[in-house]
Amino acid sequence: MTDHRFQDKRMDKRSQVFISKKMSYALRHNPAKYGLTLDKYGYVDLHQFLAAMNRVHHFHPRLTEMTIREIMHGAKKQRFKIKNGQICALYGHSIPGIIKHPEKVPPAVLYHGTARRFLPSIWQKGLLPMGRQYVHLSADQATARQVGQRRDQKPAILVVDAAAASRDGIKFYYANDQVWLVDQLPAKYLRLLSASR
Repeated sequence: MTDHRFQDKRMDKRSQVFISKKMSYALRHNPAKYGLTLDKYGYVDLHQFLAAMNRVHHFHPRLTEMTIREIMHGAKKQRFKIKNGQICALYGHSIPGIIKHPEKVPPAVLYHGTARRFLPSIWQKGLLPMGRQYVHLSADQATARQVGQRRDQKPAILVVDAAAASRDGIKFYYANDQVWLVDQLPAKYLRLLSASR
């Protein structure tokens, strides 16, 4: 069935978000649904990806590389990368073993936005990936708050002592300017900044 939301040449924001979510699902969580196989770095041939997306979702007009680049250019966060005729999602994978990010020394402080109801578990167990490949940390408070608001309108913002954690041997991985990743993070490196206003 044709999705007529995409008939306007210039996409509205809702259409861009819709396409971005479908791309994320295919590249982060369920490439098999689209008949795609990601390499060990999470990349897949861009033409195969476009053909699969159009086959499954019946975009009209058809999803093109230009459309994807328009979405990437207009996004606040870098979610995708196109390189050498291939495309990948930069982070957020739930598929084991996909995506190898460069290990880097983090900024002294990072942030994590979360629903307040998760705090008791976090204080007990620390930050865990919870079905994803990594724990996601934000470079600034605003991004952390935005992430936390997906599950709580007034999220808790945790301050991460990344400098101390790194000194103690915890590995940090660079995803992009806004997102850092860790395998897990003990609670001793966390403190509560505030609840969102």
